[in-house]
Amino acid sequence: MDSPSFVSFFFAIFLSVIWTSQAYTFYAGGKQGWILKPSESYSHWAERNRFQVNDTIVFKYKKGSDSVLVVHKDDYFKCKKDKPIHKLNNGKSKLKFTRSGAFYFISGKDDNCEKGQKLLVVVLSPNHKRHKSPSPATQTPSSSPVTTPTQPPEDIPSVVAPSPQSISPAPAPTKSAAVVVGSSGFVWVFSLIMAIVVL
Repeated sequence: MDSPSFVSFFFAIFLSVIWTSQAYTFYAGGKQGWILKPSESYSHWAERNRFQVNDTIVFKYKKGSDSVLVVHKDDYFKCKKDKPIHKLNNGKSKLKFTRSGAFYFISGKDDNCEKGQKLLVVVLSPNHKRHKSPSPATQTPSSSPVTTPTQPPEDIPSVVAPSPQSISPAPAPTKSAAVVVGSSGFVWVFSLIMAIVVL
């Protein structure tokens, strides 16, 4: 195979893989962080975002004054803190979603959960395409994998939560998402054409 066409072909493949494997970092509660009474409810915030496998969620709060507990479904609805799946308490807690399904988070402080400081995140299956572009103000691209559930400040624990019960499918893609999908297709087609032209 001719060297320039070989390089162009693999460049095209590389671009298509990079474009389709973006992961995002979401900040729970947006700019306000993990607080008791945010201006936008946690349920509304979660509903307007689309989470996928390999995305990361960050909980920002004052270290020592609160914590985040990853819990089972029943414990989420009953605000039970005694048997969490994982406890995050370093002030800038990160969790990488390693599977699709529901993830349940509650505050570990006093009765904050009972007062509404809890978050349910539904992570879409890998078969779903991201149909809502994250706003740059609250999300940033990320691609660093972490596999250990230890708790240093920059750790992203890998948590195995209970399997999802019944989760309704995501709504159909919006018109703005077609532009994103179209532009990724454009990059791939353009690279493929360049590889053929060099032949």
